[in-house]
Amino acid sequence: MKRLSLYSGLCTVMLIAACTTKNPFTGKNNLNFVSNEQLFPSAFQQYSQFLAENKVVTGTADARRVESVGVKIKNAAERYLSSLGYNDYLKGYAWEYKLVQDPAINAWCMPGGKIVVYTGILPVTQDEAGLATVMGHEVAHALANHGAQRMSASQLQQLGAAGVAVATGSKSEQTQQIAMQAYGAGSNVLGMLPFSRNHESEADMIGLTLMAIAGYNPDNALGFWQRMSAKAGGAGAPPEILSTHPSDATRIANIKKLIPKAKAEAAKFGVKY
Repeated sequence: MKRLSLYSGLCTVMLIAACTTKNPFTGKNNLNFVSNEQLFPSAFQQYSQFLAENKVVTGTADARRVESVGVKIKNAAERYLSSLGYNDYLKGYAWEYKLVQDPAINAWCMPGGKIVVYTGILPVTQDEAGLATVMGHEVAHALANHGAQRMSASQLQQLGAAGVAVATGSKSEQTQQIAMQAYGAGSNVLGMLPFSRNHESEADMIGLTLMAIAGYNPDNALGFWQRMSAKAGGAGAPPEILSTHPSDATRIANIKKLIPKAKAEAAKFGVKY
């Protein structure tokens, strides 16, 4: 009982500490135990290693387009954050935008603004507006510190598992196994997966605003996600409740609702659609 009380107290301290980082885009407190000072050096090192081990495309029209759109999205982020009173929010970011030869339909942005776009996604983006949709979404993940939040959530999940182990320590091995399996399934379906889906929806919201401020009509985001949905064709997609991402239908419906807000935010910067 004493060990369990000590564990509960530790959980409480960590949960209180988790509410110290505010999301400038939503005004809500974030679950985040990991600072940028801790995260960025490792992210930058991994990014450099990735580029060294993969074929970076340079000197082409597509490569120049990735760079151009990336700079516009970055500038939009700076303007938007400054307008919200977060002038120093991007301290430590070291922006890079690279096109990498890979057939995967994918793109990503590491903490600190390190962006990769795979050539495989370009037929789906089709044009600058489609590319801005993708890059705005990926940059939004980095700006909202979603990587650090996922790491923090994972730490809490592991802490919870340790608590289950402590609480069932006097039980039979079979009982312990059942308890751990139940905790693992429950914490994923009711905790980690909804947490990830919320991040995706948040990145859609922020990304639409960034692309709109950067001069790209957010209406174009609908076309991109519809093309992505058609490309996937629903093949092998798990039920939304078991997925890290919203379903295509949910995502498209949400984006339709978010577009007017993105346009309204862009209008504050003199960009009207």
